[in-house]
Amino acid sequence: MDKDVTMSERIAFQGDLGAYSHEACLSTRPSGTPVPCTTFEDVFAAVREGRADMAMLPVENTTYGRVADIHRLLPESGMHIVDEAFVRVRISLMALPGQTLEDIKHVRAHLVLLPQARAFLDANGITAEAAADSAGAAAAIAASGEMGVGALASHVAADIHGLNVLATDIEDQGHNTTRFLLMSPDEDMSRRGETMITTFVFEVRNIPAALYKAMGGFATNGINMTKLESYMVGGAFTATQFYADVEGHPDDPDLARALEELDYFTNRLDILGVYPAAAKRD
Repeated sequence: MDKDVTMSERIAFQGDLGAYSHEACLSTRPSGTPVPCTTFEDVFAAVREGRADMAMLPVENTTYGRVADIHRLLPESGMHIVDEAFVRVRISLMALPGQTLEDIKHVRAHLVLLPQARAFLDANGITAEAAADSAGAAAAIAASGEMGVGALASHVAADIHGLNVLATDIEDQGHNTTRFLLMSPDEDMSRRGETMITTFVFEVRNIPAALYKAMGGFATNGINMTKLESYMVGGAFTATQFYADVEGHPDDPDLARALEELDYFTNRLDILGVYPAAAKRD
């Protein structure tokens, strides 16, 4: 990927303007142009059809784990991971100007976000309703002029939709963080940081202790594997695919040997991306 990162790359993401995915776009490509999409499939379609240059996708959250469907979609997308971002999920309560916190009796947010602010809502006697998208809920309140109702979303959503923030950092858990992957149609294997991450998927051969043997090469070559997850493919309980993150670049001799050994025990091995480890990873 030889693009000048100062160019205004169009970055597709799932959600409305002001979503946490939008915040991830701003953190990795501040000069990029956000392209909001309804679904994850729409995000990939936007890139395929030329309406966007890159895609920003959430893959896991420290509280809720893996984001549903993402691991299935990534290998099928034909795209490559070129960067990662970690966004702390800071929840703000926002409403139309001219109101105080005491005026807000009801809030709307994504179903996943509401339980994360349960203690605050209960303490203030505020009822909650699930919305399709938190930033979308903020946009709807701004468009309708509805009073007495707020949205729980990122402060970015308040800035974009002209709402006032009445309370910040109201999440119950202070560690809640979502990891995002920035993907491009163009592969980038260049070294762009001190620590590189290689992400790949593989399917082990149907032989005894195949996974144990496949993982042995990483241990003997001193490779730090930071993630290993399994998931079914094709609706069959016997067809298991694995998703893995390791530290290193495929050109590093130790990692090259580990991947060569892994390939011997697999039916399929696809590298999804090589990219610098984000500073917030530590």
